[in-house]
Amino acid sequence: MIYLDNAATTRVCPEAAAAAAEMMTNNFGNPSATYRLGREAKAAVDEARGKIAKALGCKPAEVFFTACGSEGDNWALFSGAEKMRHSGKHIISSVLEHDAIRKSLDKLEKLGYEITRLKPDETGSITPEMVAQALRDDTILVSLMLVNNETGAVTDIAGVARVLKAKNSQALLHTDAVQGFLKVPFRADKLGADLITISGHKIHAPKGIGALYIRSGLKLPPYLHGGGQEQGIRAGTEATPQIAAFGVAAELGFQQMPEAVKRMAELRSHAIERLTKELDPIRIIPGGAPHILSISLPGYRSEVLMNFLEAREIYTSRSSACKKGGRSHVLEGMGLPPKVIDGALRVSFSRFTTLEEVDAFCDALKDAQKSLFPSLG
Repeated sequence: MIYLDNAATTRVCPEAAAAAAEMMTNNFGNPSATYRLGREAKAAVDEARGKIAKALGCKPAEVFFTACGSEGDNWALFSGAEKMRHSGKHIISSVLEHDAIRKSLDKLEKLGYEITRLKPDETGSITPEMVAQALRDDTILVSLMLVNNETGAVTDIAGVARVLKAKNSQALLHTDAVQGFLKVPFRADKLGADLITISGHKIHAPKGIGALYIRSGLKLPPYLHGGGQEQGIRAGTEATPQIAAFGVAAELGFQQMPEAVKRMAELRSHAIERLTKELDPIRIIPGGAPHILSISLPGYRSEVLMNFLEAREIYTSRSSACKKGGRSHVLEGMGLPPKVIDGALRVSFSRFTTLEEVDAFCDALKDAQKSLFPSLG
């Protein structure tokens, strides 16, 4: 099997799996319990929080566990809007966002908020200048993803933060960094965002765990109500196996990030070099993240290409795994022609991806062009 859909999810690394198993079978206490087993579980949760905070570049007290990236995005938008509602009802985002943001914005719009959805430049990114032009006195929230999950386009969130500061804006700044965490360098304490969403299953931790960074001093209203977990603002018994695994995966990812990013960028460049030389037509869709390569064979059908590749146990995707059918709203938002969108494939790497796997993908795509579309190839 050759797995090249790491932007959708990653294989859980052995160390993270072992940490989860330990919490499920031995250290299985409820972290809220006051006896020894509970205290040991709480200590494991605190240890994992510290590891994630170090990788994220913030204080442990600024990391709040969630069930997934989508929960973090929903929490940031709905609670951010609630906190700021008396100061205005204007929100800035983009047409490129994950559905967790897009659908939350749709609901906020129905609740009376006004949403400005910015369109990207030719690189697929939203620039700080675009935000500056859209900014108003009643803007209360800006939400832009750090790395686009379909193209890998990187948005200058630090630049957006500088714009907000220069304009003396009251707006909170949120970034969905699910695809950016441990893939592009940033530190929460330097980025300038008030709220940052991350997710475990993108960095070789299990599914079902994520975190929301909330800047110190920002009293964000709770999204889930109940018990007093997570400093009283995110109710629910902590998912200790996933949390422990998330901590281990973040620690390993942070330690190996420089070499992993370099290797993934080299694999991406190698794939681009081979594909542009050996396939015609081929279009490389702009993107700056090292682990995502978005390509298109205009005139081809991505579903047919994916089926051909799957028959060889090579797994890629056409767009976000969360999008069921229909054209990519990201590629449409970039203004790409229908033929380019319909022939698009997303290839995404991890630190475990090898050169041999990338070459096998390139070979298979060449074979697909010859056997499936001889009149086009």
